[in-house]
Amino acid sequence: MSYCINPICSQPDDSANTNNRLCRHCGSELLLQGRYQVMRLLSDKSGFGIVYEAYQGTIPKILKILKPKHNKNPRVIELFQQEAAVLSQLNHPGIPKVESDGYFQFFPRGSTEALHCIVMEKIDGLNLKQWMKQQGNHPISQEQALNWLKQLAEILHLVHQKHYFHRDIKPENIMIRSTGQLVLIDFGTARELTYTYLAEVGGGGSVTKISSAGYTPPEQEKGHAIPQSDFYALGRTFLYLLTGMEATDRDIYDPLTDGLNWRKCTSNIANNLANFIDKLMAPTAVDRPKNTQEILDDLANISHKISPSESATHIETNTTPQSPGIQPISLLTTVHQKLAKRKKRWLIAGAVTLAIGLAGYGNWLYQEYNPRIIQVANNRQGETSYVNYLVFSPDGQRIISSSADKKIRIWNLTNGQEISTAIKHSLPINYFAIGPDWHTVAMGGASNTIEIWNWETGKLISTLAAHTGAINFLVITPDNNNLISASADKTIKIWDLDTDKPIKTLTGHSSFVNYVILSPDGKKIISASADKTIKIWDFDTGKEINSLTGHTSFVNYLVISPDGNKLVSSSADKTIKIWDFDTGKEINTLTGHSSPVKPIAISPDGDKLVSGSADGIIKIWDLTTYKEIRTLNGHSSSVNSLAISPDGKKLVSASADGTMRVWKMPK
Repeated sequence: MSYCINPICSQPDDSANTNNRLCRHCGSELLLQGRYQVMRLLSDKSGFGIVYEAYQGTIPKILKILKPKHNKNPRVIELFQQEAAVLSQLNHPGIPKVESDGYFQFFPRGSTEALHCIVMEKIDGLNLKQWMKQQGNHPISQEQALNWLKQLAEILHLVHQKHYFHRDIKPENIMIRSTGQLVLIDFGTARELTYTYLAEVGGGGSVTKISSAGYTPPEQEKGHAIPQSDFYALGRTFLYLLTGMEATDRDIYDPLTDGLNWRKCTSNIANNLANFIDKLMAPTAVDRPKNTQEILDDLANISHKISPSESATHIETNTTPQSPGIQPISLLTTVHQKLAKRKKRWLIAGAVTLAIGLAGYGNWLYQEYNPRIIQVANNRQGETSYVNYLVFSPDGQRIISSSADKKIRIWNLTNGQEISTAIKHSLPINYFAIGPDWHTVAMGGASNTIEIWNWETGKLISTLAAHTGAINFLVITPDNNNLISASADKTIKIWDLDTDKPIKTLTGHSSFVNYVILSPDGKKIISASADKTIKIWDFDTGKEINSLTGHTSFVNYLVISPDGNKLVSSSADKTIKIWDFDTGKEINTLTGHSSPVKPIAISPDGDKLVSGSADGIIKIWDLTTYKEIRTLNGHSSSVNSLAISPDGKKLVSASADGTMRVWKMPK
């Protein structure tokens, strides 16, 4: 469709405008600058602007329009125009790209007042506030903090070198791409560091005040922001990321002393890193780092001083079992390092395993379950890449994984080695579905397109583009004739794989469709949504049969028992619900996770349920008694996918920490 941006249009979202050049209600142009087609309104809640999704051909863009009520304020218009000017000068993956002509004015039909517009790159991810909520506000690890601090310091280094500073750094203004790259957004408040500005600050002149509670330093609250103000906001951002709490939370903030006791709410954070965060947040700017180069140097020193013993302890923690009888039997880690570092890790891993063996029963673990670390090239040196999804081969000897480093890999579970890279893609691969004949693979992710590839040759066959939002999940039917896709555009589509055409579009969810599965008999589609509901649809007619309610937050994953009697759902409300599939009645609710529950899987015999959560914890449940059997620790970040081998003996878990772990299932 085409969305009309004329503020006085009576029906801006009329679907009948799809192929029109002019709006059928107000007559305004629908193709802006002759190349941008506005698709939908994303938000009108921001302070200055209205945000839309637009397309330049097939490329998604963000269109920001200054709210007309600000058109009489020259200072606000100047700030808005400056955002485009700043971004067009900065070329970095951590900054949204804006072309030199990204700012323009648009005159709706019959209007003498221009709309001020900016078109910029659309970032394929969540902001860190949303990301933390998705993870259940579980604090990030020390390793992740160092990685993210370095990324943001590099971005700020570029911004400050161009003589700008941001003035509004906070979790909401930092996005994370599916590759793991952080992106600093919202440069509408950025300020150029000029002699005139410094004179205004030094002489008490009038400077526009920008304030975000908990993130704005004292000098900026008084209208005197300086480059070091960005460092204070950066420190407060990482206080939130490392604790899951705002700096204004009374659990860590004492208003009587204006002090912060935040370290008690973190775990395994080295003192030198905590001291660095405190230095960034120093109340007076003179006590903060003097420039971004000093920050980069300090981070390099902190990383260097994290002792090898700490690293070894971390590995031991990951590979030591939680309880007898359920051990990790292999560790596959996606890490990009040079050959020398590879050898060093092998030596460390061997030493740690030997130490466990000397401790007692660990000798048996060393002989039978020696963890293996696999080195895989990534797009940023020294970083791990999220492992997003897993599928077992029919013989149970191999596991297929997709990750944010844009590859689908095949692993040998006997020796833990990579067999091959099956597909190399131009974008991160979130989800994929392999046809029952193992000839076709469908892939989707943050873009609104689905790609069909030949599994045997690794070549692209076709591209399906009909959704207007990200692709959240895919299923290929057992007869290999149809593809089912779930999207953030609130719809489910059924495709004919022979013609690559959509057959049906299922509508009824009021928010993102997160997951979709097919009943064992192939007659029903079951969908899970961020609107907190589960819907059951007739495959042939596309009609809604039933809607299950009970979860109090997003429904993330679904699975059906092998006999087709039980439907299991997981949710961001930290629970798992068991439903009678035929009646839609709730049978039981499993509680025990302390963070949002994400992937779930049922063993082939239907006796056991496995669940993974945003805090890296895996739980195994008895599906007869609904009691918890085991809790598995090891991942340091969100569990993204779970797969049980066809014989039910092995469990593989994939995580945002860049690892896959192979466990023995309990008997």
